Amino acid sequence: MRNEGVPTVTTERNILIVAHTGRTDSLEAAVQVCHQLQDAGLTPVLSAEEYSDLRAYDGGLQALEILGERIKITDLEIVIVLGGDGTILRAAELTRGCSAPLLGVNLGHVGFLAESEREDLHDTVERVLDRDYLVEERMTLKVQAKVGSEVIFETWALNEATIEKASRERMLEVVIEIDGRPLSSFGCDGVVMSTPTGSTAYSFSAGGPVVWPSVDAMLLVPLSAHALFARPLVVGPDSTLAVEVLDRTQGSGVLWCDGRRTQDLPPGARVVVRRSPIPVRLARLSQGPFTDRLVHKFALPVTGWRGPAGENGDRL
Repeated sequence: MRNEGVPTVTTERNILIVAHTGRTDSLEAAVQVCHQLQDAGLTPVLSAEEYSDLRAYDGGLQALEILGERIKITDLEIVIVLGGDGTILRAAELTRGCSAPLLGVNLGHVGFLAESEREDLHDTVERVLDRDYLVEERMTLKVQAKVGSEVIFETWALNEATIEKASRERMLEVVIEIDGRPLSSFGCDGVVMSTPTGSTAYSFSAGGPVVWPSVDAMLLVPLSAHALFARPLVVGPDSTLAVEVLDRTQGSGVLWCDGRRTQDLPPGARVVVRRSPIPVRLARLSQGPFTDRLVHKFALPVTGWRGPAGENGDRL
């Protein structure tokens, strides 16, 4: 199915461009996209900060809209993101609650969330102009930090929520809880609670499993835990994960969500993570299997593979 779930198209098409404007290659790509959209009769939309950066880089750019003035996030059709996974996470934060999907063009290193590469940029924009893409929804996390009964911080995460020690020389003492029941307590560097999307990010680096995006699940991965039982856990999407920073912790902890939103955690604080009702929508240009994405993004060795044999002995 083409363009599944994209909002009803009106006469005005609002396409937001999010770019890593601290890099020259990203600025050049953003200027290229702006010109291509303008040549097609559209007015590109930018955040106020990126509008200033782009105008400073290319004074010839005219007829640009600033997000939040006349154009609201609910008016957006799609978001073209130019950069690495960090830029895509920033775009997801900028458009949180908006139904417009994110289409990433990788200008970073791995770019696991990105759908195309820099050399395909012109064709990617043409696909956007033709509305020739699919949309898939990715689970996100609802994250609350509490002290006693008081909620001191509430946010969300697409990749992961991480509780880490605030001081390098001190260990974090925690107890983990699943569905309201304690499971284990230990000293550690931290705990990662992740979505399937985040299973190829921080959770992966910490030794967690890779979980296919089609699987509804949440992960909990301890970081350098001093415990006999500190294995990565995979639970159902309706479960509730919690990590308590024990009073015996010397120092404090810190909560990070997607490496962007943070909150200090004093001893006695408790972080509760559930599935959020608001997903992030990603635009896809093909329906290739996730296995192929893993092989491509991580440059995995598959030399020598011949594939499964058919009933007559032929390779499929």
